[in-house]
Amino acid sequence: MQIFIVGGAVRDELLGRPNADRDYVVVGATPEALLKQGFRPVGKDFPVFLHPKTQEEYALARTERKSGHGYHGFTFHAAPNVTLEEDLARRDLTINAMAKAADGTLIDPFHGQPDLSAKILRHVGPAFAEDPVRILRIARFAARFSDFTVAPETLALMRDMVASGEVDHLVAERVWQELAKGLMEDKPSRMFEVLRDCGALARLLPELDALFGVPQRADYHPEIDTGIHTMMVVDQSAKRGFALPVRFAALTHDLGKGTTPADILPRHIGHEERSVTLSEKLCARLRVPSDCRDLALLMARYHGNVHRAADLKASTIVTLFEKTDALRRPERFQQLLDACLCDYTGRLGWENRPYDSPRYLLAALAAVNAVEAGKIALACTDKAKIPERIYTARVNALKILLNDSGEQPEQ
Repeated sequence: MQIFIVGGAVRDELLGRPNADRDYVVVGATPEALLKQGFRPVGKDFPVFLHPKTQEEYALARTERKSGHGYHGFTFHAAPNVTLEEDLARRDLTINAMAKAADGTLIDPFHGQPDLSAKILRHVGPAFAEDPVRILRIARFAARFSDFTVAPETLALMRDMVASGEVDHLVAERVWQELAKGLMEDKPSRMFEVLRDCGALARLLPELDALFGVPQRADYHPEIDTGIHTMMVVDQSAKRGFALPVRFAALTHDLGKGTTPADILPRHIGHEERSVTLSEKLCARLRVPSDCRDLALLMARYHGNVHRAADLKASTIVTLFEKTDALRRPERFQQLLDACLCDYTGRLGWENRPYDSPRYLLAALAAVNAVEAGKIALACTDKAKIPERIYTARVNALKILLNDSGEQPEQ
């Protein structure tokens, strides 16, 4: 029995990058042999075991064979006679198909180390085409290693996979899983660039693909192209280290601009409502988690109001707080402001422009929060009028803060 460290841990060690997760392949063993040593089985589709002390994953060397469409369309064979090279051959990229022996020897049958040095993402072999998830994975690795390029033959193979319809068999959960991971990488725009290059973006996220080539007003968007703007916004969310819901909201905030009538371009009147509708459909299709979905819908609907905060009436700002549930969900409202910051700075030449809306709205929210709604409710003899009285008090508090000379406090 021989044990090897494989995959990402080997790759990242060669790159000098931290990697806390280590995967092991066991060659020349049976499940029974590992069970006798105290390993605990966890694999459903193929034999994977947890080490009795470290709880790290150890998988028996295996081969796989295509037996149907999509990610689950495989049968696996694990046996003591399966070699390390056979196991590595089923992996996606050459940089992920290396192993390290117990004595530190590097095993690299598919030349992953030279590809690392040349910064190339290259598929291991023709079996790559059997698993459509690998299209998403290679796009995600492009977002992580943003200075790497996809090998021409690999990109050609990905295009063939899209053309053959293999990508259409991807299950929603796996698409979301890879999309979420890609959004959390250092430069998420690279993921969508690769997906667009191979044609997969139009199949998986047609609402996003439709944004490229759609013009915007140059005075507000010097980059002009809506798709380019969206990629800049997403990269701003990564640069600032924001959480996944903010990054997803950045990705979907302008989807409605892809359906703007051609005769009114480059204006995008009413794009917010169209963005909400398209975001709802996308989130339902991919089964997006509720925290990401809810923030994306708020961002799509209200980002224009946030940008215009200084020009809004006090009553409009209080209504914005109520519609976004800002008083009860201040953390989510802060995420909305974070996403709006990315939208504002995700424009050519605007990356370092001051953006005052968050400070302005947080001060307004504090003033509204200071209104003692409980006391108002107790003092109101007509219970039906309690919501109106509280709303009026909040508007008046905000008018005082904003010194809104054009509006007098209501009685």
